[in-house]
Amino acid sequence: MYKKILIASRGEIALRIIRACRELDIRAVAVHSEADADSLHVKLADEDVCIGGSQPSDSYLNIPRIISAAEITGADAIHPAYGFLSENPHFAEVCMSCNIGWIGPAPEIMQEMGDKAVARRLMSQAGLPVVPGSEGVVANEESALKLAEETGYPIMIKAVAGGGGRGIRIIRNGDELKELFFAAGREAQTAFGDGGLYIEKFLKNPRHIEVQIFGDGNGRIVHLGERECSIQRRHQKLLEESPSPGISAATRERIFEYALAGARHIKYGSLGTMEFLVTPEDEIYFLEMNTRVQVEHPVTEMVTGFDLIKEQIRLASTGVSPLLDAEFAQRGHAIECRINAEDPDRNFKPTPGTITFYHPPGGPGVRVDSHLYDGYTVPPYYDSLLAKVITWGADREEARRRMIRSLEECVIEGIPTTIPFQLWILRNASFTRGDFDTSFIDRIQQ
Repeated sequence: MYKKILIASRGEIALRIIRACRELDIRAVAVHSEADADSLHVKLADEDVCIGGSQPSDSYLNIPRIISAAEITGADAIHPAYGFLSENPHFAEVCMSCNIGWIGPAPEIMQEMGDKAVARRLMSQAGLPVVPGSEGVVANEESALKLAEETGYPIMIKAVAGGGGRGIRIIRNGDELKELFFAAGREAQTAFGDGGLYIEKFLKNPRHIEVQIFGDGNGRIVHLGERECSIQRRHQKLLEESPSPGISAATRERIFEYALAGARHIKYGSLGTMEFLVTPEDEIYFLEMNTRVQVEHPVTEMVTGFDLIKEQIRLASTGVSPLLDAEFAQRGHAIECRINAEDPDRNFKPTPGTITFYHPPGGPGVRVDSHLYDGYTVPPYYDSLLAKVITWGADREEARRRMIRSLEECVIEGIPTTIPFQLWILRNASFTRGDFDTSFIDRIQQ
């Protein structure tokens, strides 16, 4: 087993990994920017190293400094968490070349699945249905216009290297395509270092369903159920739950079969997530694969009883995990709400600032993953996620009511947060019935 792990991230997920290390008797090294010197993950780690200035490019995205921190602290592995360098195959390759363990899938798998066009081709070879669209990168505006006419409007332009809902444009006609094609390419180049774009048919009112998978890299793959991720704003997930309240048992089993087939085809190793779109007619389409731990992984942990982070570490360190021999069994229902430092009354404007008072919720069936504390200053340089509140219930209604109670108990003073907006969603009649899709937020805000 690894003796010391460096966590190449920040915030609540870094703290989550530190806690897993503690339970595995592994020492944890935190890296941090100058802005994060007082962050809770730094305070609770066994060792910490400042790796640069406040901007991500000077710290959390600076590979040489992270590798240097691992070497000077004697860390024998790096956990990339999510965000930043977590899906960067070059980072994984550098770790391995420096004889530092990589807690994640093989770099070549990350490369293939990180390129959305290549991922579509591989999954199609594995027998998964993919959304109609381009076979690879669209070379130019003329090619895009021709393909769009063949596919039929509306379409989506996506950055091949995109993620987290960024780099996406919905195009409804040729004039919009002419106007946005080059702009989208420039934006993709700036955000991801790759200006490549591909085209997909825009599906109307689908559900966004993802499957948690776990593999050993040699073809052994298990799934741990699905998560419903349709509650989104600007392609960013706001609330997730398991199981999905809106798909049939037969559709669920088909999604599981596709997820396992796709993961086996590439011999996936580590935690990963297969994401799908499901139309109102129960048509299933592969969307993408995330080769890292997901923000919403606690939802799966709550309904399975497994500690996914511990098993990810155990597998990377020893090559084995009891999770590979476990049989999936759904236990009750879980819901996660992401609490962000944003003001819903001001078009969700980011609200960095100092937390003057913090009181997390508690009680039966409630979990809070957060790096907040009284007096903590939320920096303006990073993702606005403050906390994840996760509730479990014997059924969906108990989990929903428990979430409402928990958010009413949660007190975060000093800055506006999205708690009022989450409560509004939870009390919405359509949400309560489980009658929603990816257009839910747009429809209820009109």
